Amino acid sequence: MADTPSRPAWIPADLYPFADHFDEIDGSRVHYLDEGSGAPLIMLHGNPTWSFLYRDVIIGLRDRFRCIAVDYPGFGLSKAAPGYGFTPAEHAHVVEQLITRLDLRNATLLVQDWGGPIGFAIATRHPDRFAAFVIGNTWAWPKSDPGTQAFSRFLGGPIGGWLILRRNFFVERIIPAGVRRKKLAPAVMDAYRGPFPTPRSRRPVHVFPREILGSRAFLAEVERGLAAVRDRPALLVWGTEDVAFRAPERRRWEEQFEDHRTVLLNGAGHYIQEDAADEIVAAIIEWHKR
Repeated sequence: MADTPSRPAWIPADLYPFADHFDEIDGSRVHYLDEGSGAPLIMLHGNPTWSFLYRDVIIGLRDRFRCIAVDYPGFGLSKAAPGYGFTPAEHAHVVEQLITRLDLRNATLLVQDWGGPIGFAIATRHPDRFAAFVIGNTWAWPKSDPGTQAFSRFLGGPIGGWLILRRNFFVERIIPAGVRRKKLAPAVMDAYRGPFPTPRSRRPVHVFPREILGSRAFLAEVERGLAAVRDRPALLVWGTEDVAFRAPERRRWEEQFEDHRTVLLNGAGHYIQEDAADEIVAAIIEWHKR
């Protein structure tokens, strides 16, 4: 359902030159982009980002793919239904409903950060809809290393809640720290701040770190389902300077998909779409030709 309400002033029209689409799903008003034509390329974001993260990738690929980028409820321009809990399982359900409503088939899934477990939750339930995967710095299984546990307990706990809700810590600190090759322009930072102007609006950002441990049952279910898609081709586009997802996670993905190609984004941090959009576009084009 296309819609053109007035956009918030914090969205830079020159950087985000796309038509807005909305759908009502279980009481949430879900915003997504639908640009170009061809086989679907479904792009899923992580925390605390939204479809704006994929703007340069979409511009580079919409002449070859139907590029669809979704904002989870509570992120970007999507509004959550009353009582929505902002858990990855709920986000997966919403995106799953959108994919089935749009009847997307022969799709390639492009994921990074929380987009990995959310996207693979859907793909493992609907393997017939997905032809291939592009995997950035992400995971799709329970993580138990000490660093991850400490991160989840700290930022998902009371002190992390104060930092995130009162100081917008994820946007103001985590995003700049996760972009290693450049400094983000003020207009770009404002576009990431825009969805989270108040402590209440930042609650979705606080839920995600808590759920690294809190959603272990969901993550284990996703892990068990990966066998259903292991025969598909996969392209790994992997930032080498990400402190959250390193070589062990990359090697696990390589073991998961026998038919894989890995492109290292040397010097790129966690937010690979900001650091290396042109390289990601070039890698997808070259890989897709194969």
